Amino acid sequence: MGNGLQAIRVLFEEGIRIMKNILFVASEGVPFIKTGGLADVVGSLPKYYDKRYFDARIILPKYMCISDTMKSKMEYRTHFYMDFMGQQEYVGVLEANVDGIIYYFIDNEKFFNGYRPYSDNVVEELSKFVFFSKAALSILPVVGFRPDIIHCHDWQTGIIPVYLKERFAQGEFYRGIKSIMTIHNLKFQGIYDIKTVQYITGLDNSYFQPDKVGFFKDGNLLKGGLTYADAITTVSDTYAEEIKTPFYGEKLDGLLNARKMDLRGIVNGIDYAEYNPETDKFITHNYTAGNFRKEKVKNKRDLQRQLGLEENDKKMMIGIVSRLTDQKGMDLVAYIMDEMCSKDAVQLVVLGTGEEQYENMFRHFDWKYHGKVSANIYYSEELSHRIYAACDAFLMPSLFEPCGLSQLMSLRYGTVPIVRETGGLKDTVQSYNEFENTGTGFSFANYNAHEMLSTIRYAERIYYDRKRDWNKIIDRGMAMDFSWGASALKYQAMYDWMIG
Repeated sequence: MGNGLQAIRVLFEEGIRIMKNILFVASEGVPFIKTGGLADVVGSLPKYYDKRYFDARIILPKYMCISDTMKSKMEYRTHFYMDFMGQQEYVGVLEANVDGIIYYFIDNEKFFNGYRPYSDNVVEELSKFVFFSKAALSILPVVGFRPDIIHCHDWQTGIIPVYLKERFAQGEFYRGIKSIMTIHNLKFQGIYDIKTVQYITGLDNSYFQPDKVGFFKDGNLLKGGLTYADAITTVSDTYAEEIKTPFYGEKLDGLLNARKMDLRGIVNGIDYAEYNPETDKFITHNYTAGNFRKEKVKNKRDLQRQLGLEENDKKMMIGIVSRLTDQKGMDLVAYIMDEMCSKDAVQLVVLGTGEEQYENMFRHFDWKYHGKVSANIYYSEELSHRIYAACDAFLMPSLFEPCGLSQLMSLRYGTVPIVRETGGLKDTVQSYNEFENTGTGFSFANYNAHEMLSTIRYAERIYYDRKRDWNKIIDRGMAMDFSWGASALKYQAMYDWMIG
């Protein structure tokens, strides 16, 4: 009898250790394919789940544009044919194991043969990702993985929660599988006219009502996902609140308010192994939170020399690594560039591409204030790391920012962020308070160019006149923990709650 009670006690204590199967489905993920922050989340987050309790796997498209190095890691599993838009389409299944995570890849050259993951052809994109979503669900019995939760990311996988409740729910294998829809950027929704979306998805008329996939006179794949998913997340607490308002809600604020009990924000993290000033191979002088006061400036000297800026240790250097678009606040920067460059004792280093007007604007100011402004209109992973390590401050004046990663990298490298109080920027950067000696950066509330300039000049005063206080801001920033481990714990708690 005693042995029996002991066995029951062990079973009870081990009860929470029942393995939970989690499946990420997304259009991109590091280290295979990346165009933005979505790929970092998809490729990084599962590595940080507790592998004693969670078996997390990932499904991605097998794009032709994936590097040969990464393709060489894939092994053929099987293939079959699937009905799609009235045709029998080939579905190849490949598998790779990277950093202990199993990846599955959907292979079909008709849909994934572009020289980049996405195109500007809306119908082509809708067809590609509805095919991908249906195939992702279809391969699960074939590969022998039955997830408890399918975690869908952005509009490209928005049809999955709909399909789970529609045709796939009829199969015993799929019964009881739950879904999560994560919004990385609400601006992109997968919208087209109802007739075309209906033809591509194969859904009947009842699904295109205003309370389902219907969106005014169109069909909307993300709306379908947000309607049918069992839970909704987005990538910061503040953004989760903002998208329930008309300004940020992109015409889905009504739906998001209706589902507010199922909506939560979880801030993204960054890979602290990759973004580590102590070990970063891209930067010329490594440093730590303990010795940055002496060592960090050496990176500034090297970057000034590399970019042809005035070589001056004491000159405040501000960095921008960004898509050069209105969303990122570049219209505010354009408005104050002349005033800041002509009057302020700062250097500005810009890296990125985007809208032509902003690319040309930064080129112009590089010419006009050469030695003070460096415009690098391309993208370089190496130069981005050098900017984070070399600059004194980092400017992110976004109109909206679901989470933002650059400010997290800046904090990690002891580069003080100057941000607008929106979305993840508000959640991750604590504004400096000189009376209480608190804060990890500088922030402004209103989307106004001169309010931004006033904040930049306040940061300049602290940098030049109160260097000890400036260094304390850096100390607090470098002590913050925005690693993926912290985010993973919150996702794990949500999975536990959903699965029960």
